[in-house]
Amino acid sequence: MISAHLIAAARPNFMKVAPLYHALAASDWCRPVLVHTGQHYDSNMSGAFLDDLGLPAPDHHLGVGSGSHAEQTAGVMVAYESILRDTPPDWVVVVGDVNSTLACSIAAKKLCLPVAHLEAGLRSGDRTMPEEINRVVTDAISDLYWTPSPDADENLLREGVAPEKIDRVGNFMIDSFELMRPRIEATRPRERFDLGDRPFAVVTLHRPSNVDRAESLGRLVAELRRIADGIDLVFPVHPRTRQRLDAFGLAADLAAHDSIHLIDPLGYVDFMGLVRESTMVVTDSGGIQEETTYLGIPCLTLRNTTERPITVTVGSNRLVKPEDLAESVDKVMSGAWAKGRRPDLWDGHTAERAAASLKRHAGA
Repeated sequence: MISAHLIAAARPNFMKVAPLYHALAASDWCRPVLVHTGQHYDSNMSGAFLDDLGLPAPDHHLGVGSGSHAEQTAGVMVAYESILRDTPPDWVVVVGDVNSTLACSIAAKKLCLPVAHLEAGLRSGDRTMPEEINRVVTDAISDLYWTPSPDADENLLREGVAPEKIDRVGNFMIDSFELMRPRIEATRPRERFDLGDRPFAVVTLHRPSNVDRAESLGRLVAELRRIADGIDLVFPVHPRTRQRLDAFGLAADLAAHDSIHLIDPLGYVDFMGLVRESTMVVTDSGGIQEETTYLGIPCLTLRNTTERPITVTVGSNRLVKPEDLAESVDKVMSGAWAKGRRPDLWDGHTAERAAASLKRHAGA
């Protein structure tokens, strides 16, 4: 029986590895080992959250914590290398594009251990984004690439990855959504936020390009107030964004509008319950572009680029400039927004395909 380390740094990572953990734990050829780097402190990262996903407590907790990009990456590398030297696994599975993904990949490869990259091949083309650097470098040294879409395959092939190392398996977050669907459907967001039967949009903002400068954030606040004249906005405010709103004196402008509901960040179940009943989502996040595509909900992404272009070419997502936001909202409200369709293999069975891929490549 082989062993595989599943690396996670925060809640979204655990949600992506949970379906794979279950698929591997149910096998007779692989023992999955959970490694939590602790890169992101999260007060909601509790036993109840892991129970919701059917996961045990992590086998290893590195407890690295916050810091600069260099501090986090170095801290994870040092801590994880110690574990690898004591109990080296047969495979290391890294997820997505956080600093821990890069750090654990480098630590493993320096010790000549094979690395599988879950959610490989995504590219925004914007190397000012730290996540893009993490994706590119991780893919440069991995041994097995699990991709969610054809564009990811094409990116890897263009960068010289051998075709036999690329397995398109689908989207792990869809597996997680289906795993949690009963609890998501049991939420009552309209009652909780006193929305009645009115249409509403969900808003999330946290990208530095949108929130770190008073000018850009002020422009978005003005646009959100304008939109809220016609539709309720439910805005779970990211801690980074709340700090900037307060620092720039903009929080009161949002709070003063009767149709803007500023709330604390939500856990996954409550957040997806909210999204599921929304008319549209206005965001600068990455993952929600995928979930809205799966659900056929219009997604207005306030970015110039996306590492998930299939959500635009096939799904319900569109890249929108701040000055065009009100016009885009009008299109959704008038029914002129294309719902798109679900990409191939986004069907809730991604983990099964990934487990079969690992078994094949590991010769188990």
